[in-house]
Amino acid sequence: MTEKLTGQAAMQKVFSKAYKYAKNGKTRIVQIAVAGKEITLAHIIGVSDKSVYKNLGLDIGTNAGKDFTGSSIGIINITPPESTVIAADIAVKSADVFIGFLDRFSGTLILTGSRTEVRTSVDEIVKYFREDLKYKTCSVTER
Repeated sequence: MTEKLTGQAAMQKVFSKAYKYAKNGKTRIVQIAVAGKEITLAHIIGVSDKSVYKNLGLDIGTNAGKDFTGSSIGIINITPPESTVIAADIAVKSADVFIGFLDRFSGTLILTGSRTEVRTSVDEIVKYFREDLKYKTCSVTER
């Protein structure tokens, strides 16, 4: 009968086998992550220093020349990463915000606008993903 191991015991068994069969006493371990359906970060940053906007690169590309001084920033991270396209659509339809950055490969979405508008947008995104798409979501944090 095969013993069923879970958690730490299972990992210990895997690693002990890896070390047992390692060549020259060296083992290479590769970690992978399997993307679930979740929002892992949803945070609002109040008005910040101009250097923050500049270092985030919010003043390049389609926003070249835009002055973000006085804007708040909303940052969201979603898996699978393609979901950021849906989140961006919800963002601009639910509040008066600008898409500062959207990366459908990493799952990052950065929004800018007034603090109230950014908060409304982020709340709507998290609500839609939690209630309609059944994603696991984190709380929206704010600073």
